[in-house]
Amino acid sequence: MTEIADLPAAAGASVAALAGYTELDWQQVPAADLQWSCWQTTLHMVDCLYFYACQIVYGNPDGYLCTELALDDSASPPRLLAALSAHAELLHRVARSADPDLRAHHNYGVSDAAGFAAMGVAETLIHTFDVVRGLNPSDPWRPPAALAAPVITRLFPDAPGGDPADVLLYCCGRAALGELPRRPHEWQWDSTVRT
Repeated sequence: MTEIADLPAAAGASVAALAGYTELDWQQVPAADLQWSCWQTTLHMVDCLYFYACQIVYGNPDGYLCTELALDDSASPPRLLAALSAHAELLHRVARSADPDLRAHHNYGVSDAAGFAAMGVAETLIHTFDVVRGLNPSDPWRPPAALAAPVITRLFPDAPGGDPADVLLYCCGRAALGELPRRPHEWQWDSTVRT
């Protein structure tokens, strides 16, 4: 069986990073350099996990399932974090139970269940970094190396070497890496199936 990225651990890392900030108004604070608020960015994380699970179930390599998650506008930060954990578990279970030959559409390349799981971990780790930086720019939180490394291997096959947390932040346009300048906003991963 193809290794499935550890979505529950990624959600756990995210919740642990954000739990100390749940008394703040996430709807009024921008998430780092994004045009979204911290609330919108966290909703995006949850939506990605839900959407990727649906793509695996749909299993159509030619197009997206026309669905999107919506939360009520009053969802508090603790409720958003609960949704994040639940949807990470949803994607994890769906990916682990999927047929290895399943293929589903993504704009960055038709993928398999392992690819969607890796994308879910990437979205969770990178946007947690964005939200933490928005809520407290001096917080040193970074993606855990043990979770970042398999995502880099799966989604960024041409990534430079280095500490996995630094490399993931570089590959996703969040930071420079040594002498390599920060990547422009047009970066993307390669979600195609690895053989």
